[in-house]
Amino acid sequence: MSKLLRSTLPLAVGLCMATTFANAQAGIDVLAGVGTASDSSSHQQINTFGTGAFTTPTMAGVFGKFGADVMLKPWIGFGGETDFRFAQGAYTGLSYRPFFYDFNAILMPTGRKFKYVVPEFQAGIGGTKLSFYESATSCNFLAGCSTNSATVASSNHFQTHLAAGIRFYATQHMFVEPKVDAHYVNNFFQFGSNWVPEYSASLGWSFGER
Repeated sequence: MSKLLRSTLPLAVGLCMATTFANAQAGIDVLAGVGTASDSSSHQQINTFGTGAFTTPTMAGVFGKFGADVMLKPWIGFGGETDFRFAQGAYTGLSYRPFFYDFNAILMPTGRKFKYVVPEFQAGIGGTKLSFYESATSCNFLAGCSTNSATVASSNHFQTHLAAGIRFYATQHMFVEPKVDAHYVNNFFQFGSNWVPEYSASLGWSFGER
C-alpha cells in the first residue's frame, strides 16, 4: 500500500502545484473515494508453476480513487485521477493489483452556476499497470512464521478514459460525487475485455469562490 501511495500522491500534489500558474479566477478541486471496477475473464488456461492449469479470473474488488483538477474557466479545465485495487487479488496462482491513471479535459456545462448540483464530464488518456506478486512463507523458531509478497512481473498498457458524474454540494466547498468511468485499455489480454467500467463515490473539496 505504501508503494501505491508514493505513486498516487505525487500526481495529486503536482496538480495542486500547477494552480500557482493559473489565473485568479481558477477553481481548484481535490477528491478521494471508493468504488469498484470490473472485467470479465479471458478464460485462458495458464500453467503458472508447471503443476496444473489455472483459469484467469474476473476483475472485481474494492478500488480507491484520488484526483485533483484545475478549472481554468467556470465550465472547462483539466485534471488527473488514479484508481487502484486496495487489496491484491488472485490471478492463476499469483496475486495481482491493477492501477489506472489518466489525465483529462473536464467540462462542467452549467459553469457551476447551480450551487448544489453540478454535472461533470471527462475525456482523456493515461495508462494501466498490472503488477503480479508471489507470496512465500518462511518460519524459524525465534520469529515464528511470516509471509512476504514479492513482485514477479508487471504489464503496462495505454488507455483512453471517459467519465460522467454529478457533484452534490453539501456546503459552499464540500461535495459528494457519484461517477461512472470507462477505461478502454489497449491490448488488455490478461482479462476478457478492453473495456473496464468503474463505479465510484467520492468526497471532495472545492477551493476558492463558487
